Amino acid sequence: MKRDLQGRYVTISTLGETVQAFVPTPLPPHPPIQWTPPLRNKFDQALLVLGRLASIASLVPDTPLFLYMYVRKEAVLSSMIEGTQSSLSDLLLFELDQAPGVPLDDVHEVSNYVAALDRGLQLLKEGFPLSLRLLREIHAILLARGRGSSQAPGEFRRTQNWIGGTRPGNASFVPSPAIEVMDCMGKLELFLHDQPEPTPVLVKAALAHVQFETIHPFLDGNGRLGRLLITLILCAQKILQEPLLYLSLYFKTHRLHYYELLNNVRLHGDWEAWLDFFADAVLTTAHQAITTAQQIIALASQDRKKIQSLGRAAPSVLRIHQALLEQPVATSGSLVTKTGLTPATVNKALGHLERLAIVKELTAQKRNRVFSYGQYIEIMDQGIEL
Repeated sequence: MKRDLQGRYVTISTLGETVQAFVPTPLPPHPPIQWTPPLRNKFDQALLVLGRLASIASLVPDTPLFLYMYVRKEAVLSSMIEGTQSSLSDLLLFELDQAPGVPLDDVHEVSNYVAALDRGLQLLKEGFPLSLRLLREIHAILLARGRGSSQAPGEFRRTQNWIGGTRPGNASFVPSPAIEVMDCMGKLELFLHDQPEPTPVLVKAALAHVQFETIHPFLDGNGRLGRLLITLILCAQKILQEPLLYLSLYFKTHRLHYYELLNNVRLHGDWEAWLDFFADAVLTTAHQAITTAQQIIALASQDRKKIQSLGRAAPSVLRIHQALLEQPVATSGSLVTKTGLTPATVNKALGHLERLAIVKELTAQKRNRVFSYGQYIEIMDQGIEL
């Protein structure tokens, strides 16, 4: 459905030139969303598959371990969209205090993302409302280290920003003037809290993401936080009990179409086309997450059976295997600390795991050797290199 311009242009002077900045109309859209039967059906399917995702995750051998890796995969993907080169293995090496194979700032950005999401979910579980204060706190963590750490972490911008181009005059989009940011974000907060009217949660997440990206309230980190916002809304309103849905891979795969749809919402009010895309993203991503969970369940079971064939050595090797499920890149020293086993027992267990082709040594040194649970990482890596 085509509507009028979903906002207004304001003439501003910045960096010595005059440009048109866009101030969006508050949500929800007017006239209301036109729910055709195909669009309604697609959203119903999306809600059903989210329910299936929640149930399949409960079958993973240890859901927190699966979440540990899944959150890190999303951190890598979301940061890749912003231009970082860090891989999942780089992040795991960094967390292990080993040298990653990419610039440190890249890994800092990914590590910050993990910490920001963890903090946001912790606050929600403690009963903190999804609010501007929460978003600012998460943003402060998101930009705590690495590139962007000088771009006012945790503060709404007081100067003009732009998207694309080298300056506002040749930008592809100029967001709201700084003086309008607080008012725009205040109205977005009201929408998140069902004012002026209730909005179904999945629809709310879809609409709020566009509005946040249009306002672009921070100097840096808007893309990452805008994608995090989707997960936070779904978790805050109990559509998901755990953060198992991330749309970064779908947005990355369909990047040009994604930007085109955002622009068409602003210029023509085509919210229905965006919602159709968003529902497709949820369906595709949830199915991928279910497949990943099933592959992890199968891998853990298959490898445990291999280990149980070892006889007397099996109990200690199983403890090392469990530790590697928790952190699939580890040093022999970190495994000693995590399991409480002696260095000799850990090294013997790692030898067994190497012979069974379950782990592979990444280093060729006598001390502080680094081992990788390769097949586990390969499953989680699917799609990252697209």
